Amino acid sequence: MWAAGACCSRQAGESGGGATAARTPLKTFQAYLPPAHRTYSCIHCRAHLASHDELISKSFQGSQGRAYLFNSVVNVGCGPAEERVLLTGLHAVADIYCECCKTMLGWKYEHAFESSQKYKEGKFIIELAHMVKENGWD
Repeated sequence: MWAAGACCSRQAGESGGGATAARTPLKTFQAYLPPAHRTYSCIHCRAHLASHDELISKSFQGSQGRAYLFNSVVNVGCGPAEERVLLTGLHAVADIYCECCKTMLGWKYEHAFESSQKYKEGKFIIELAHMVKENGWD
């Protein structure tokens, strides 16, 4: 399955001692990518979204600027598919959002109507405005 389920559940941890110990919420994501790999995460909540190994292209345009095309992603939910005319023609796409913070991230290509665009089917667009690079990008 391309998307993991609910991404964020809160766990209470305690810090400090005594009767008034503060409770610190910790985020637990449905899917974690390997820590040794370069990853892309949600800029708003830091949920893992994709491994750099899944990156297909950096040459895409989203509604808020540049966007990347990925083969697979994690910790995202998917809305209903709808037909849209994009820069490369008519496609059936479904909006994708972060399962943790519900931020709209981009879309999934469900169907391409032109044969030259079929390679996009089943792939994901995430806009740069909504992701951050983490782990070993030196």
